[in-house]
Amino acid sequence: MISTVWPYLAVMFIVAGVWPAIERRHGGKVFDILPPIVLTYLSVTALSVAGVWSTSAEIRAAQSAIVTQLVPALIFLLMIGCDVRAIIRLGPRVLGVFACTSISLFIAFILAFLLYRHWLPGDGWKPLAALSGSWVGGTANLIAVKQAIGMSDTSLATALLTDALCYSMWVVVLFSVARLAPAFNRWTRATSSADLADLAIADSAPRPPATTEGVLLWLGIALLAATLASAAGARLPVGGMVSGTTWTILLATLAGLVLAQTPLARLPGAQAVSSAMLVCVVAVLASQGSFAGIAAAPVYLLCGVTVIALHAVLLVMAARLFRFDLYLCGIASLAHIGGVAATPVLAATYARSLVPVGILLALLGYILGTGFGLVVAAVLSRLAA
Repeated sequence: MISTVWPYLAVMFIVAGVWPAIERRHGGKVFDILPPIVLTYLSVTALSVAGVWSTSAEIRAAQSAIVTQLVPALIFLLMIGCDVRAIIRLGPRVLGVFACTSISLFIAFILAFLLYRHWLPGDGWKPLAALSGSWVGGTANLIAVKQAIGMSDTSLATALLTDALCYSMWVVVLFSVARLAPAFNRWTRATSSADLADLAIADSAPRPPATTEGVLLWLGIALLAATLASAAGARLPVGGMVSGTTWTILLATLAGLVLAQTPLARLPGAQAVSSAMLVCVVAVLASQGSFAGIAAAPVYLLCGVTVIALHAVLLVMAARLFRFDLYLCGIASLAHIGGVAATPVLAATYARSLVPVGILLALLGYILGTGFGLVVAAVLSRLAA
């Protein structure tokens, strides 16, 4: 049994790296249903349940320090790729679709909680609030909301599984409805966004590959930003849903957005560091949990399906009202629920000219995801009371 920090960290890093390596080398349909990050969580949880390491004071202190420091650093790095000026240049029509998608998800989460609240545990609103952060941004936003609202580590497995399974189902639906675009656009009286190839957006050319010095610089900058955000957050007023951790995460988000507008943002390496950091944080969180939270997965899966169904109905109603076309609705929806990895693929399937739009909308989701999740948490906590 492992009882000291360094062997424990060695296991975390190995498990965190092995599933992404298998996906990259071999692929497989299993990764379409359960992404590497979910398999990492389940694998580390299984090792924890098997008693591979003990919950010694040394390991508990390391777990707390890693999560406390790396979550704001991770959020900071994710903001580096967000060009707010390029997002604004998308224009009112595209941003209108994004806003309607966010509003539909907000309403859907509230209604789903009211429908199933009697089947959820006392703090059952917390996984839904964390999930809402992911369904506007990504897994990093889910973890940030989890930390900010004090959700238990065992509930994280439920939220991650619900996220992965419902997302997989919704991706299949969005790819399948592409052939219905002409009929949908006639019904909404909309012009297809495939004809808008001259949208005034920023260049979406891929960034240069990460370099050794870039990785080291971004790691140092991110840790420094997290430290300063934590120090500043501890001095700001708290109360209700706003804690020192909440302030730390919001300040780290703001710092990343500011730095993203400077020439330093062009230094390669931020994406590589943030990707590695994310899976490491998930592994450490999983090492503190058990499979107890998975017992509640069926009801949360039902909640997730209900949220997506309500979201789809509300977004279709908004499309009819504001004359949105099917392509933009699909891209905006997946930019929320799927994130920056899946959205460009869907956009390319619809029309290659929309790929940059999908990327920028997904990045906008990363910016707003944590705040969205905290707002949903505030509403659900009041309804639960």
